[in-house]
Amino acid sequence: MTDAIDLTIVMPCLNEAETLAGCIEKARLGIQRSGMRGEILVADNGSKDDSVRIAEKLGARIVHVKEKGYGNALRGGIQAASGKWIIMGDADGSYDFLATDRFVKKFQEGFELVTGCRLPRGGGKILPGAMPFSHRWLGNPLFSRMARHMFAAPVHDVYCGLRGFTRELYNRLDLQCEGMEFATEMIIKASLDGARIAEIPITLHPDGRRTQAPHLRTIRDGWRTLRFFLIFSPRWLFLAPGFVLALLGLVGYLVALPGLNIGGVTFDAHTLLFSSLAILMGYQSVLFAICAKTFAINEGLLPKDPRVDDFFKLIYLERGLAIGALVFLAGIILLGGAVLQWKAAHFGRLDYAVTMRWVIPGATLTALGFQTILSSFFVSILGMKHRP
Repeated sequence: MTDAIDLTIVMPCLNEAETLAGCIEKARLGIQRSGMRGEILVADNGSKDDSVRIAEKLGARIVHVKEKGYGNALRGGIQAASGKWIIMGDADGSYDFLATDRFVKKFQEGFELVTGCRLPRGGGKILPGAMPFSHRWLGNPLFSRMARHMFAAPVHDVYCGLRGFTRELYNRLDLQCEGMEFATEMIIKASLDGARIAEIPITLHPDGRRTQAPHLRTIRDGWRTLRFFLIFSPRWLFLAPGFVLALLGLVGYLVALPGLNIGGVTFDAHTLLFSSLAILMGYQSVLFAICAKTFAINEGLLPKDPRVDDFFKLIYLERGLAIGALVFLAGIILLGGAVLQWKAAHFGRLDYAVTMRWVIPGATLTALGFQTILSSFFVSILGMKHRP
């Protein structure tokens, strides 16, 4: 049976009795137009209406998925699919499965992931009433632009639920999300994996359901998508902010150590204190980026990165310990100089404008050195599994 099937159309279903029959009929016609041997599979996620009965009557294969959630329903359906090519699409009447042949043509051209685009920027069309204003003009364009910028994803509609992919790619990506972010996880992982991705314009129709509310929750699902974007990009979550903070701190030191007066503003010990805080936070953020990236690669969440290999060749445990020790020692020397100044004043009152120029850099370097020593051990532990 498996060898006879080229294409499987998977529809996640939760109380879609109003629209399911029309989707199945269009999917059947779409398969016929493509000339492929195909099947229609309905992944039911606990429907209480007549969805299952309708699907069975129309000859679709039913897979019951107990774990709730859009991603869970799709994973259950995809796992049971027989085709080497799989097309997924919602069963609410918003997607036209007659476009199946266009997806098949892209598969035949060698593409591994073929996603629809509903937005005009990518050639798509949204019929009146088919998408809320905030989704059309704010959320979807924003997250799509972020996906292109952060992950080099060649798509204009990261949320589109009508898409196709090869069985081999799906197995390779090891998707984990249980909710609506399943769709964005697929785009991000496929982009990071270097998969061949194509986008075709489609038309989004209004939701055909009248008695059921949409499953999408704007705030909840938007936050879950943003969270997923950040988790999968240590560079933007930790590294970039860390470098910015550290750079601001260094600039603060350049103007505060000599006590410059710029435009009537004097930069003194208080500026040093703020600058040290920025440097410490920035350095900590950079260390988190290194640890998060290494862990994600080891766990298979992110693909291997040659830059990480280069990092471990450049900064190994002993070198990190040596650097950390030198920085720590420099800090202790500066703090020792401040203590000597205190001693010279017979442990009485000090000129803080002068003393703090020793104490603040000394405390900062001591903390940075200590962080470097501890982080060298931790990153080395993480890197053990990563090293070839």
